[in-house]
Amino acid sequence: MNLTANPLISVVMPVHNALPFLNESIRSILEQTLSDFEFVILDDASTDGSVELLREWSGRDRRIHLYESGRRLGLSGSSNAVVSKARAQIVARMDADDIAHPERLSRQWNIIGGDPDVAVIGTLCNGIDARGREVRPRDRWRLVRRSGYLPFPHGSAMFRREVFDQVGGYDEASDGGEDQDLFSRMAARGRVLTLPDLLYSYRYHSSNVTLFNGTRAVSQNHSQNGDALAAFYMLGAMRLWAGDPPMLLEPMLQKKSLKWNLKTLMILAAAVLGHLSPSTLRVFLRSSIRTRDLLASVRVKDGRPYEWRLEWLVSAGVRTEDRFC
Repeated sequence: MNLTANPLISVVMPVHNALPFLNESIRSILEQTLSDFEFVILDDASTDGSVELLREWSGRDRRIHLYESGRRLGLSGSSNAVVSKARAQIVARMDADDIAHPERLSRQWNIIGGDPDVAVIGTLCNGIDARGREVRPRDRWRLVRRSGYLPFPHGSAMFRREVFDQVGGYDEASDGGEDQDLFSRMAARGRVLTLPDLLYSYRYHSSNVTLFNGTRAVSQNHSQNGDALAAFYMLGAMRLWAGDPPMLLEPMLQKKSLKWNLKTLMILAAAVLGHLSPSTLRVFLRSSIRTRDLLASVRVKDGRPYEWRLEWLVSAGVRTEDRFC
């Protein structure tokens, strides 16, 4: 039987110069316990040999459908283009440098496939470095904090194609945060859920696009204080978990537009410690994350999806126990 004739799921993955980690990412999808899917890959004008490797993979597994762009589309452009090639009504995003754990697709499908009100479902993750070693543990605290930031990584998302089309897909005019923007708009048309289970590994490495976006955001002088702090945090965290010094002390002190409040001082203190001893900062943060993850486990249980945007539910008068699905 041709599994991809009418696939349950379309897994989509845009690729640009992902050669160091591409084999692991592709293999992690092909070895999923749920096998009835098509794997749609778009090479976005890679120059490092990625497209040649992708051609080899497409010849090995009939579920892979490879498309090649003759010009660079960029992150949002390639993301829209690869979704446009998907045939299934349920689409699973995959990033070319990360790893999906074997039960990821089946666990997400069991929820979104049975509830038409669910627009998006992501999963929590751990962080790994370029060698695949765990450097940042899972953090269930993300699901009990009051924050507008997504609790799950972009590459772990599974979403309903109909809702994606209704909101117009990724904003190609955006120069960063395309996943946050997309899922915020999709949340107005359906539920956005997160599985607290560890079903995805997010890779921290020196060529990650998040590192590039963070560097660019830090250099922008017109950003608001909150945006600037988020950019500093993102940039420092990416460097630190990749195994490098965060290198935030000098740019923070030079950023004249920063407002010095408690949050700024906390990030500055981490920048100082990271400047003096990156390894000590990593140990301290890992210990802190494990502690708050353990505390969050009192409320957050594996296998029970959690709805995003706590503050929306609080303002709507939804009871705490109703936030768990």
